[in-house]
Formats: sequence, C-alpha cells, structure tokens
Amino acid sequence: MNPDHLLYAETHEWVRVEDKGSEKIATVGITAHAVEQLTDLIFMELPPTGSQVTAGSAFGEVESVKATSNLYSPVTGEVVEINQGLPDQLDLLNKDPYGAAWIMKVRLSEESALERLMDRRTYDQQAS
Repeated sequence: MNPDHLLYAETHEWVRVEDKGSEKIATVGITAHAVEQLTDLIFMELPPTGSQVTAGSAFGEVESVKATSNLYSPVTGEVVEINQGLPDQLDLLNKDPYGAAWIMKVRLSEESALERLMDRRTYDQQAS
C-alpha cells in the first residue's frame, strides 16, 4: 500500500477508504512513525468484530517495553474485520506497517471524520 495515498490522524493512525458497493470500508493501521516511537512491541489489544468505534475514541491498545499506548479510531462505524494474526506477529508492524500490519476494517457510518484527517505531507510535518 502506498503511504502517499492514505489519510492520517494526529494520533498516528492511517486510513484507506474503499467503496464496496453502497458501503465505504476503511482499513486502519498505525504509522511507521508510531511504531518507531514505541519500539519493542510486546502486546496489542484489538476490538472485537461487530463492535462500534467512534472517531477520536480509543479502540484498543499497544504495549511496548517502554509504555502502553491507546489506539484511537480515526473513523466512526462498525468493525467488520480485524487482523487476527497481528497480535501474534507484532514484528509485522516494523516490516510492513502500511500493508500486512493493518489493524481493522470499519464499515463507515459517517464520513465527516475523514475531513479532519491529513494527507501524508501534512502528517509528516506534524509528526517530526
């Protein structure tokens, strides 16, 4: 997945939105910058499929040897799929944060949160 084609939240999550018929599905992950800052990841908690997430609210957490950090949803909707293998293969976040290490897929119930997200250039400027 090309990071230039994603949207980004200030809290270091990325989003890719796809049209699936009459629905919009958002794939969500965390940025390479976030992974670099956390270092040595040891645990990740993901939301259950079918749960509701709200833009700006915590949906899970990631723990490193340094600290535990909340994961914040950049979108609002229903979790339709989670990357079930990710918690057992956290090294994927280092290897492929914008591809194989996606976290969840959300059926959007509103799109207004997308307007508050940043393009890659803007995100990179605020993250550095």
